[in-house]
Amino acid sequence: MTTRRPTRLHALGTLSALLLWTATTAHATPPPTHGRPATPATARPQTAPAPAPAASPPVTHCAPGGTLRGPHGQYADIALCVTHTGATMTVTAAATCRRGTTRVRPVCHTSGTWTAHRAEGPADAPTATGTLAGRADYPGPGTYGIEAAVHVRSDEQETELRGTAHATVTLTAPVPRATHRIDVAGPNGGRPAGLRPGTTTTLTYTVARVSDDGDGGARLGLIGEEATGIRLTTTDPRCVNPLPGRHPSTARSMYALDCALTDLQPGRPATVTVRATLGATCSTVVSRLGYWAPLGQEGTDGMLTGPTLTCDRA
Repeated sequence: MTTRRPTRLHALGTLSALLLWTATTAHATPPPTHGRPATPATARPQTAPAPAPAASPPVTHCAPGGTLRGPHGQYADIALCVTHTGATMTVTAAATCRRGTTRVRPVCHTSGTWTAHRAEGPADAPTATGTLAGRADYPGPGTYGIEAAVHVRSDEQETELRGTAHATVTLTAPVPRATHRIDVAGPNGGRPAGLRPGTTTTLTYTVARVSDDGDGGARLGLIGEEATGIRLTTTDPRCVNPLPGRHPSTARSMYALDCALTDLQPGRPATVTVRATLGATCSTVVSRLGYWAPLGQEGTDGMLTGPTLTCDRA
């Protein structure tokens, strides 16, 4: 079997998400009384609040992905699964591991990366990419060819396989209506140019809620590349650099910012001003907005991908 190691992707820190409850109310207006007080016999009762529209539950599509084989009789049957939840999707690889003709099925773990291409699209232009079990933007309905570079290993260390799995899945759900938008401006108010090593750039992020559904809560996350030494700072009290260590550690991750926004309303966006300071090494900066919507008394979280700032190495 020809195998290859999966391409290593930079992992992004996951962002916490705040509650976004969908609540709409509709009240009937009583008829005019023309100066006379309404009596219980003539007053029109208020209409009960209209129920919130039901959120779509997560849907998982699975397809056989092939078999990986090792040199000593080990093999693993792979299934690739795509789970669609709102504006995001997750691709996972499930493996059933065996050895030779034995009936023993050791517990197996999978990891790796994946790429999705639309069936009618060009082969050299992937529609979506990501890490297995990680979150990615949902590209919309269509038939997709999924290719995954998979690493399979068992707890007993008898199985250690690497290879490529292929599957075709058809997704039917439409892309949901946008509820939020993220924009970023440079020092002069226009679209920011690429960041430059050895400089500090002032950036203004604007987060807008563009739907009447939900409430004003969301969380904006900005993330640079940790190994470059980039520092993201702000005087905005709604934002903090993450605190990853155990107590009593006070060391914060200066390459990221976490901003809790609680007053977003249609027509009333929030702005956050940030300073990005680069050392001698280039770094990009990505932006994410986290929120979650109700599903009965459960919830389905959402993550909006915002602008990515590039770095000019020239």
